[in-house]
Amino acid sequence: MSDPQPQAQPGAGQEAPPLVINAQYVRDLSFEAPNAPGIFAEMRSSPEINVSVDVQATTLDEARKLYEVRLKLNAEGKVGEKTAFIAELEYGSAVTINAQQPDHLNPLLFIEVPRHMFPFARSILSDMTRDGGFPPVVLQPIDFVALFRRRVEAMQKQQQQQQAGDQGPAGTA
Repeated sequence: MSDPQPQAQPGAGQEAPPLVINAQYVRDLSFEAPNAPGIFAEMRSSPEINVSVDVQATTLDEARKLYEVRLKLNAEGKVGEKTAFIAELEYGSAVTINAQQPDHLNPLLFIEVPRHMFPFARSILSDMTRDGGFPPVVLQPIDFVALFRRRVEAMQKQQQQQQAGDQGPAGTA
């Protein structure tokens, strides 16, 4: 006769997942076609598109490890020198992050969370430009790792400049 195997209690020994997406939402949405309807007569092909991307994060509740990440997409379409459209989207996500190491927090906030948000934001931007009467803007995948590295490098450079300014020659009175 064998001894029965002890059964694990539900939830016992389980660590919280490192990332929980609690909600995703549109924080701000704007579409302008400042030269409509005349711009449609001037369009011979799709407008030239310029896109900018930004990621921001804020702490909502430090004790509960609750954060908000905002993915900002701005797209401007031009036909020649004229602006065909300006589309702006700020897409937010409320997340819980259970980072085991403090240095894992920022990569999760600025790389992983935006990576999860991007397909939804891309779809909204595409629908918005299409519904505005223009060809849909279909964004290619974004390298959030490179975006994060540029952010870190810019912050380090700014800190170095501040330190150099603080250590400058002292004035005499």
